[in-house]
Amino acid sequence: MTTSTTAPPRADSELVGRLRADLRSAGYTVDGVSALLGPLAGAALDREQTLPAQRVTADADSPVGTLVRLFTLGDAVDEAEAGAALPTLGVTGALDLGLVTLQGPGVVATCDLRPYGDEQHEWWVASDLSELATRQPLREDHVLGIGGASTTLASWTPRPQVDRALDLGTGCGVQALHLGAHARHITATDISERALAYARFNALLNEVEWELRAGSMLEPLVGERFGLIVSNPPFVITPRRAGVPLFEYRDGGASGDTIVADLVRSIGEHLEPGGIAQFLGNWEIVGDADWRDRVRGWVAGTGLDAWVVQRELQDPAQYAETWARDGGHHSATAEFASMYAAWLDDFASRGVTAIGFGVITLQRPASDREPFVCLEEATGRVAAPMGPAVLEGLRARTWLAEHSDDDLLAVAWRCAPDVTEERHGRPGADDPSVILLRQGGGLGRTVRLDTAMAAFASVCDGDLTAGQALTAIASLLDVPADELRASALPVIRELVAGGLLVR
Repeated sequence: MTTSTTAPPRADSELVGRLRADLRSAGYTVDGVSALLGPLAGAALDREQTLPAQRVTADADSPVGTLVRLFTLGDAVDEAEAGAALPTLGVTGALDLGLVTLQGPGVVATCDLRPYGDEQHEWWVASDLSELATRQPLREDHVLGIGGASTTLASWTPRPQVDRALDLGTGCGVQALHLGAHARHITATDISERALAYARFNALLNEVEWELRAGSMLEPLVGERFGLIVSNPPFVITPRRAGVPLFEYRDGGASGDTIVADLVRSIGEHLEPGGIAQFLGNWEIVGDADWRDRVRGWVAGTGLDAWVVQRELQDPAQYAETWARDGGHHSATAEFASMYAAWLDDFASRGVTAIGFGVITLQRPASDREPFVCLEEATGRVAAPMGPAVLEGLRARTWLAEHSDDDLLAVAWRCAPDVTEERHGRPGADDPSVILLRQGGGLGRTVRLDTAMAAFASVCDGDLTAGQALTAIASLLDVPADELRASALPVIRELVAGGLLVR
């Protein structure tokens, strides 16, 4: 394994306090950096193009500009400029913390340090320098910072108030930061001691407390249960072949999609009744099989509720290109070609024709009932954040699993505030030929309704119960009420589960 040559920054309470004060004073926040870079340079940086940001910050005579050049872009900064941007900590303090090292007349960062936040919080996150800053491929013990996977998981995570939460495979601690808003006690684990060192530094920098444990996956948690478990596990399917780097942050060391499958099968023993697990995953699709059959097989026998949303589908070549580039290797190199071929050979050996990516939500039922399993595709735009919709979706599906059809008919349902109706018809026609119910938030579902169900949706205002409404509609349409109820119940269940109808 190729390991990093510099140690993570030290978690020294006094020096980190000075650093925190300087970052605040400089306005080194998400909004502050966005205002400095502007939309063009900011968007380019999101696409991993640094030149526009370098042009902007080269002319920026401000502490925030210096900090972006130093900690985000990896540029050398004059020692006097660095001292002016960190007046309380000073260059000497930054050297003592291990944040920078001397290079000629200036200093260069030894880690990435950037602002991060959500709607209510502002944080800073330290991690290893990216390949954009080092201008070379990543080392295998690289500790990843804020990326697409971490922000996706943070967006999709439901956030009920819980006593104990677990960040499984915490990395530098991004998910643990979010958990602090709704969990009393946070445990964070990782197999990488380097990652745990960064997590320890980030907890201190952001004035939060986590219980950090070293160990692989669920091994350090025997006999413990949590109200919420979140994980960005090492789900990437990587060939086990010489010459293909195995990055600790993404590669679990097992063949195929075994890591995610094993996590699904074993995580239930660490969930309290009613507890939720939320994580990302990949799954292999063999031949012309349906991805749902594979994932359903993982869930079978666990006793857990499962709601899995496939967000993306790639063929083996697309997948190989994505992850061969991920470590900083360029497509024109011999190393890239060798890794590309290894991925194709690995998938071919198992007959894999496609790889799915998605979000897995599991729940341990709080009562003695049959678990529900919902496997669906949603490749379009979704609400941001998705967490509130996930939590409401779990609650709706739980209610449906715990109540009978008679209970369903006894509720006076309402259309959710974000639901609209859309009608299409031929020019001159008296009646529409297509009636659609559209969801503005959540997964953005669209449900096609027949005349009876369109009439039902039109009276879902919390006044009539579903049973009363269906009886009245059956009379208007001159159809047997029992037949209408039988055909309507599956549709109503679908609308309730999807969040289009609410109590």
